Amino acid sequence: MNAPIVRVRDLVKEFQVTRGRGGPPAVLRAVNHIEFDINAGTTLGLVGESGSGKSTTGRLLVGLIPATSGEIELFGETITGKDGRRALAKVRSKMQFVFQDPHGSLNPRMRVGDCIAEPIDIAGGWSRGDRTDRVSELLETVGLPRAVAERFPHEFSGGQRQRIGIARALALRPEFVVCDEPVSALDVSMQAQIINLLLDLQEKLGLSYLFIAHDLAVVRSIATEVAVMYAGALVEHAPKTVLYATPKHPYTQALLEAVPRPDPDRVRSAAIGGEVPSVLNPPPGCSFAPRCPKVMDICRIERPAPRASGEGHAVACHLY
Repeated sequence: MNAPIVRVRDLVKEFQVTRGRGGPPAVLRAVNHIEFDINAGTTLGLVGESGSGKSTTGRLLVGLIPATSGEIELFGETITGKDGRRALAKVRSKMQFVFQDPHGSLNPRMRVGDCIAEPIDIAGGWSRGDRTDRVSELLETVGLPRAVAERFPHEFSGGQRQRIGIARALALRPEFVVCDEPVSALDVSMQAQIINLLLDLQEKLGLSYLFIAHDLAVVRSIATEVAVMYAGALVEHAPKTVLYATPKHPYTQALLEAVPRPDPDRVRSAAIGGEVPSVLNPPPGCSFAPRCPKVMDICRIERPAPRASGEGHAVACHLY
């Protein structure tokens, strides 16, 4: 087993939200005491509905926003706490971020070559010739011809722009990449191409990923392990093969049930009703209780802690 390059322990992120008209600010807890590891050369798929805290978690991991409490360790450096900024500076070049919207993440006034080279320019220390060679190398790595370096982002399709975004993320040879729903805006065929590209890059470059998505079908093709997030908390976490074979949490089961499958005889259960609860006013007990088809009295009173159930499988549910 490869050693963890990412360790997250008891991580919490809260935001102060103004209520308006001079009222006291409310506390929005976007990430609620989560824990996980990511081993070198592997992919953790982080799955959940919109508003579950997935993207906030990804931004916390690369230091784009500070944690409220808890610990994040990257490459042996603890980037949270009083010395966190100094530690983050040591590992900054080892990690990168691929955004959901490739068009929004690329400067429309810059040529593609300059967009890709922007991290190189910020880091400094590269000659003009080395910079040009690196851009050409990156374009070829993501399956684009060198000549596109002189064109502008708007001249490309969504899938091509995402390839450019990936090339930009790889400019400084990172070891860990957070992919924040990188294929959600693409059609199915293009999703498969981008995922295959990420898998090829992982094999060639030894990359580790946090792959964020709302679709368990997409995550299945790339993840080594899968963590399911709901209302800021992790409700289930297991190796991919275990989670898809024996999903335990009712929310995970519902997400899998929602995945389309070409089976005319399949009888699908009813979709879960209701919406993700407000993180400004969360329900007591289990946050999934108001929507859970298997809810019990204890679920409305006591928040379940994650429990190990063998084979690296953990589930936060009173049923287990």
